[in-house]
Amino acid sequence: MVETATGVSAPGGIRIENLITVGTFSLDGGTWDLENNVWIVGDDREVIVIDPAHDAARVAGAVAGRTVTAVLLTHGHNDHISSARDFARLVGAPPVLLNPADRMLWDIVFPDVAPDAEVHDGDVFEVAGGALRALHTPGHTPGSTCYYLESELTLFSGDTLFNGGPGATGRSFSDFPTIITSITDRLLSLPSDVRVLTGHGESTTIGAEAPHRAEWIARGY
Repeated sequence: MVETATGVSAPGGIRIENLITVGTFSLDGGTWDLENNVWIVGDDREVIVIDPAHDAARVAGAVAGRTVTAVLLTHGHNDHISSARDFARLVGAPPVLLNPADRMLWDIVFPDVAPDAEVHDGDVFEVAGGALRALHTPGHTPGSTCYYLESELTLFSGDTLFNGGPGATGRSFSDFPTIITSITDRLLSLPSDVRVLTGHGESTTIGAEAPHRAEWIARGY
């Protein structure tokens, strides 16, 4: 299921659309129901899609015939990647990109095929006159990657930073000290008014989260 797409206003010419998709996350022998944020970034002609989760056909419908120049994955957990290849096939086979440090998680879902290309820290993806810059932020997973749209003061944080703190680090391939370092060094150094558009749940800002870093460390999550 995908809820109706909603726009997130941007000061420039780029439109940011959000769909909420419903599915499951599985790892370490457990499965959990959850909602994912799918982000469509672009204009009336071309878009980049970030984490087309759970329902490839409905996400493709929201693209509505626009050219998809890339499918960017924030990390390799199955809820974020399992529909990515089907989605890409439906919209003209744009490349599906993932940080190679998460290849072991990709291989759980797609054991016989690799991502189309790799994402590395500092890579830039242009769309609709703007540019998304990849920020490698390990911790939730080794390859977790955020995408910063500086022209719109907008960060797509995947599961690295949420409204209320860091992403979960209690499962395989995750590490709490590492995610704290990533958030501190790569994200909290961004301007305080940067909007944080998350992989799940409500959005936030860098300024709203930064004062709570010591609390996160004290509680351990």
